[in-house]
This record gives sequence, structure tokens and C-alpha cells, in this order.
Amino acid sequence: MTTNESVEDFVPTSNDRKLPLGPTLLDLAVVTVISIPLQLIATDLTLGGVVAGLAALYVLCVLGLLVTKYAPFYLPSVAWISLVGIVLTLPYMPWFDWFNGLVSGIDFLALAVPPLAYAGLAISKLEIDVMRRSGWKILIVAILVFTGTYVGSAAIAEFMLWVTS
Repeated sequence: MTTNESVEDFVPTSNDRKLPLGPTLLDLAVVTVISIPLQLIATDLTLGGVVAGLAALYVLCVLGLLVTKYAPFYLPSVAWISLVGIVLTLPYMPWFDWFNGLVSGIDFLALAVPPLAYAGLAISKLEIDVMRRSGWKILIVAILVFTGTYVGSAAIAEFMLWVTS
């Protein structure tokens, strides 16, 4: 937080709850359509299975966004969408087998490709200015972070493989 920002800048206001449903649902539909060929590449599902699974996830997100807009208290949309997903996939719910059958073949890692590609393309002038000001030191920090993350993950994986052998 810089000195020009105050704590009130980070408190959700009634304006934050004015979620533009139309553009959000359109963006979500675009990502869903982009995900169809990715799912066909990443999974053994048929086109019908992919479309049904992605449509189920789209409906889940729509329900979560509607709850975000009309809930009596504020939670971020990702929290509401997660809660709706949890409720839809509780094993004792009557629709569990139906919903789980639709989405069980979907590769969720492949679903991350469109948002990550967008994040990579959405680097703004601000991030470039920060990188220029940081200079070569940020490269050393990045290399150490990447190396530490990789080595740490490999060590945890090796330990878990050794434990479960």
C-alpha cells in the first residue's frame, strides 16, 4: 500500500457488488468455447462429452455469479462459485451422479490455459515500469524463486513417493 492509498480503498463497497453479469457471462462463454478444442486434445472425451461437461461447469459458474450478485452479504464471486460447486458435488445430493458424470472427464488443468494465456498477454505498462525500476536484481530473485519452487516440489514428491512406495 502506498502512502496515497488508505484502508478504505480496500474495503468492499456497494459499488463492488454491482457485478456486470452480461459482460461477465459473455467472457465466461468465450473461455468455455476456447476450452472445447483444448479438452478434445487433453482428454479422450467425444465432442458431445466435452460440450456437456463444459456446459455443466458454465451453469455452475452462472449460479455462483447470480448468488454473488443477489446474496445479502458480500463474498467474492470465486468464493460463491466454489460454494455452489461444493454443494453440487456433495455425494448425498440427488444430482451428484448426474453432475459428476458430466464433469468427471474434464481436464481441469487444460481449463487453466485460456486464463493463463490472457494473464501473460495482459502485462501492462505498470508491470514493465516496475521491472525496469527493479533492474537485474529481479531476475536473480525470479531465478531463485523458480528454482526453490521446483526443487521444493520435487523433494516433497520424492518424499511422498518414498512414504507411499
